[in-house]
Amino acid sequence: MKSFNGLDYYNIQDLFTDEEKLVQTSVREFVSNEIIPIIEKHYREGTFPHEVIPKLGELGVFGITLPEKYSCANLNNVAYGLAMQELERGDSGIRSFASVQNSLVMYPIFTFGSEEQKQKWLPKLATGEKIGCFGLTEPDYGSNPGGMITNANKVDGGYILNGAKMWITNGSISDVAVVWAKLDGIVRGFLVEKVTEGFTAPEMKWKHSLRASITSELIFQDVFVPEENILPNSKGLKSPLMCLNQARFGIAWGVVGSMMAVYESALNYAKSRVQFSRPIAGYQLTQKKLVEILTEITKAQLLNHRLAILKDQGTVKHTQISLAKRNNCEVALNAARTAREILGANGILDEYPVMRHSANLESVKTYEGTHEMHTLIIGEDITGLSAFE
Repeated sequence: MKSFNGLDYYNIQDLFTDEEKLVQTSVREFVSNEIIPIIEKHYREGTFPHEVIPKLGELGVFGITLPEKYSCANLNNVAYGLAMQELERGDSGIRSFASVQNSLVMYPIFTFGSEEQKQKWLPKLATGEKIGCFGLTEPDYGSNPGGMITNANKVDGGYILNGAKMWITNGSISDVAVVWAKLDGIVRGFLVEKVTEGFTAPEMKWKHSLRASITSELIFQDVFVPEENILPNSKGLKSPLMCLNQARFGIAWGVVGSMMAVYESALNYAKSRVQFSRPIAGYQLTQKKLVEILTEITKAQLLNHRLAILKDQGTVKHTQISLAKRNNCEVALNAARTAREILGANGILDEYPVMRHSANLESVKTYEGTHEMHTLIIGEDITGLSAFE
């Protein structure tokens, strides 16, 4: 397997600490050795590589920013971002798995959970012994999560949960689902364990995108959730939206990995593909396309690094995260399409990673807030006027 040396046109790595560089190098080597040799087969067959889960746990990418007392790495957000970037160079589905485990399962348990819940779940989620998922999106409520109809009713000893969730990464293989439902009209978080009666998680098949990722429905039919499984510090729609901010941060970094993969593939191809007696890399239009991809990668890297610094300082605004998610997903998808153009007809073959990344990025651009929704989030921030109604 050919090694990947990375892409850093502005020497941004000079800003990284030794610890951050070690994370990047370790995850990069893992992806080159463990993910890239198997990912096309899994994508072709529509299967998730379960064998990598404990290896990812050993690598330390789950709960990477959480405290060591919960068997986590206690690293900063630059390290977390770099890990997500390198994982997505392998495949968006692998990064999605890690993002959900980090941002949408471990983060809400750590942030809104009791100490007992943290002790029970976080160490096992950190190693990959346990897997989690995040249930917010519903069949009729995607961009408007506040309209959810999944509800919880208080009963002796706990709650009865009814409703359904859709487009849930990891759902069918999860040991615990962080589920958001309305209790007396207020959004609350619940930990629903896999073995609970009335809870099913059928897998959604026949996808053209994220084929090496498990996507599921979550169905709740009179599911009893014990009192100790409500997230005690969750209250209101703000709680799940805080989780989404964590996920969007990881996505903003992750798609840079996809861009690096398609750029490397297109560059190598262009230098070896001969037409009219010379490599196509020697033609002006091809060079223009490569330069445009390189430029967008560099801009996204700088944007991400600054965003991570703001996040570590505790001063980041959700609108700044929206800007990075919105921009980086857009330019990543454009980069994949441009790379496919450079490869010509060969670009649709799974001998090259370009079409796989392009198809994946169609989903990544959509989930955790569509391009349009992030546009309106930023628009409201800069004008003071909401365009949502």
